[in-house]
Amino acid sequence: MALILDTGPLYASLDRSDNDYLASRRLIETTSEQLIIPSPVLVEVDYFIHVRLHPGVLVALLEDISMGAYSIEDVQPEDYQRIRGICDRYADADIGFVDAAVLAIVERLNEPKLATLDRRHFGLLRPRHVDVLTLLPE
Repeated sequence: MALILDTGPLYASLDRSDNDYLASRRLIETTSEQLIIPSPVLVEVDYFIHVRLHPGVLVALLEDISMGAYSIEDVQPEDYQRIRGICDRYADADIGFVDAAVLAIVERLNEPKLATLDRRHFGLLRPRHVDVLTLLPE
C-alpha cells in the first residue's frame, strides 16, 4: 500500500505558515507507506512555492524526490480516458485536470485512501474501486 499525496498536504508540509502544516507534516513523517506524488500535483506545488515561498523550497523537494523520499506517478495513456470522463461527469463541480488525474491514479493503484485537504472536491468524487475514499489527514 502507498499514500498518495494531493497538492494540499504536500504543499502544507513545506510551508510552516500554512494552517495545515502540522497535520500534513505528521501524516507524511509518520506513515510507513511509500509516499507517491502524482506528477500533475508537482506542477501545482511548484506554482504555489514560487508564488508564496522561496525557490529553495522547490530545490529541497526535488532533492527529497531524487533521494527516494517520494515516488512520482506519471499519468499513463490509459488514464486519459478516465480523466476525460471525470472532468465531463463533474463539470458543474469545477473538477479540473489535476483532481481528475489524481483520482484516476488512485483508482489505477487501487488505493482506498488519499492525502488531501480538498474535501469539497474529493468528497464529491465517486471512485470506481471503493465506495468512498478515506481522506487524510482526518
